[in-house]
Amino acid sequence: MTVRLRYAPSPTGDPHVGNIRTALWSWLHARRLGGAFVLRLEDTDQSRAVEGSLQRIEDSLRWLGMEWDEGPDEGGPYGPYVQSERLERYHEATDRLLAADDAYRCFCTPGDLREMREQQRASGQPPGYAGRCRALDPYEAASRATAGESHVVRFKMPNEGSTTFEDMIRGPITYENRVLDDFVMLKSDGFPTYHLAHVVDDHAMEITHVTRGDEWIPSTPRHVRLFEALGYEPPVFVHTPVILGPDGGKLSKRHGAKSVLDYAAEGYLPEALCNFLAIIGWALDDSTEILSKDELIASFDLARLNPAPATFDTEKLEWMNGVYMRSLSLGDLAGRFAQRLDDDLPAEVARPLDAGLVDAFTPLIQERVKLLSEVAPMTDFFFASDVEVAEPGEFIARGMRKTPERAAPALKAAVAALEPLAAEWRTEPLEAA
Repeated sequence: MTVRLRYAPSPTGDPHVGNIRTALWSWLHARRLGGAFVLRLEDTDQSRAVEGSLQRIEDSLRWLGMEWDEGPDEGGPYGPYVQSERLERYHEATDRLLAADDAYRCFCTPGDLREMREQQRASGQPPGYAGRCRALDPYEAASRATAGESHVVRFKMPNEGSTTFEDMIRGPITYENRVLDDFVMLKSDGFPTYHLAHVVDDHAMEITHVTRGDEWIPSTPRHVRLFEALGYEPPVFVHTPVILGPDGGKLSKRHGAKSVLDYAAEGYLPEALCNFLAIIGWALDDSTEILSKDELIASFDLARLNPAPATFDTEKLEWMNGVYMRSLSLGDLAGRFAQRLDDDLPAEVARPLDAGLVDAFTPLIQERVKLLSEVAPMTDFFFASDVEVAEPGEFIARGMRKTPERAAPALKAAVAALEPLAAEWRTEPLEAA
């Protein structure tokens, strides 16, 4: 069987690193096993859609070198790959579940639901839908819907027993059905919720492994029941560990919860970010931290993920980026420097930049630079048309402003030591002086 994994983001903004880490793990697993990696846009919540999000998502994946096999632009045998273009499929599944008495129409208003929650809170009951419309006569409900009365469709969860599913990295997980309420699967606007849409699509697209954050564990029993009611074989579930900040709290922007394109703008290399994200929650062994993309593909296995929360260490990412900088050939690094300088240097600097000049200073800063964004501040003087050089006396005067009693004698001693070497300005005599 060919493995098929998917990345199914919502178009609600730029993908953050936690989201992309899960996508990267799916991509690595698919590539190692010779399977397919599918990009699917889950845009059923139209109110939260942000214009341009799909392009930013695709740009993020391309920058990281994570090509996909099927998707909104590329198409494929299981398209379309945008959920808002697949509504007919969700309506067909809903009709099947209604006909089998596995779902029902719910006419409760927002006010009804608020009253229900208040009563549950007052009586100490767990929140959830209390099943008020569950016993409605299906024919009466259908007539009310045909007459245009606003309603949603809920899936009918069993009231007794339990539901167990197998998680690839956590083993069997069981929930008592009595704590699982009848969830909305089709909204009043005719769009499905995530619960219905992803079940229908994962089956139709023959997805074999569903990787997602562990916050979805409580919803998975509902999804398992939905798969079974539709006669589908559930996929392998992999609930990935949460990423924490260095202080042990939930990863936030102050810790580094930025988008992939933010890291690109800050001067990180895609190879370094891929390596860093891959090992937040997974390890090849007890000591190896630097792994090329080919090495990651050859060795990565979802089954070896650590289910415990993992820490996002920005200092480690910066260190790793520096390691990758120093590992690049001078030609490759100079090319990246030139591209970044073209973006960062002011407009008055003549273009095209002097490639020979970039080639010349690249080995001088390779050992020091950690981010591409540091290159322009380190080297902008090379491209200045006029460089103001202070006279020796003025330089000494500037140095004397804070500690003249120490600066002046030191500078005069340096001048005295270096003046005899004017004819032999080489490293060894200078170091000896």
